[in-house]
Amino acid sequence: MGEGKGKDSEQEMRYGMLGGEDLSTGEKLEKYTGEVTWKYLQSHYDAGALIYVDPALPLTEVGEAFADDDSARVKQWREKGDILTPSAPHAEYWKESGAVFCALVVSPFVLIQPQP
Repeated sequence: MGEGKGKDSEQEMRYGMLGGEDLSTGEKLEKYTGEVTWKYLQSHYDAGALIYVDPALPLTEVGEAFADDDSARVKQWREKGDILTPSAPHAEYWKESGAVFCALVVSPFVLIQPQP
């Protein structure tokens, strides 16, 4: 019995160390947001994991919807054209223009918005 308690205590400590950040979903998403070039994004595009987010939408708000599996909001944005899966003409233009993006990783997706 005492041995079982020890194992539970060790597991609690280990999980505490891994998940000890007291951050909101939005704050966690901010940590995985950064500026990148098309060269970095190309492999994500090739894998079908890239999602373009209209600059009018807050990137972290869209990221939260993806993280929370809020399919109704995601569907609504897709229907309005506010988010989309880029196609070959997009990729070619971004490659040629040297486009820079703000990217947010919400595994398995990478959400992107163009930088001015």
